[in-house]
Amino acid sequence: MLLGRPPNDMDVVMFADIPLAIEQSLQPLDVKILTNNHWIKANYKVDFYLVELSVNPETLIELSTYWYSMWSHRRTLQWKGFLSVRLDPGFDQEASTLLGIRRQELQNEQN
Repeated sequence: MLLGRPPNDMDVVMFADIPLAIEQSLQPLDVKILTNNHWIKANYKVDFYLVELSVNPETLIELSTYWYSMWSHRRTLQWKGFLSVRLDPGFDQEASTLLGIRRQELQNEQN
């Protein structure tokens, strides 16, 4: 809390290698969770963006540069930090449970 208040949201860019079999098995809600930024922000207070690692190298570089430039500094030109988190499928169920708990907390805050 550098600004003396909690943040309004969290900014997340996920670089992911999504195998074709998984991509084809996604249900409509799964796709919504991965691509509907407005829905994600409303439900989880997260600005979330997905970058697939399967894009061509030039596009991957452009997107990486773009996201770095978007969030590397505050409007005051003060540096901001980044956190890299490796995702492990072995923790998917626990993560899903924690997200459900957090979503319920956010809904309770709004009521």
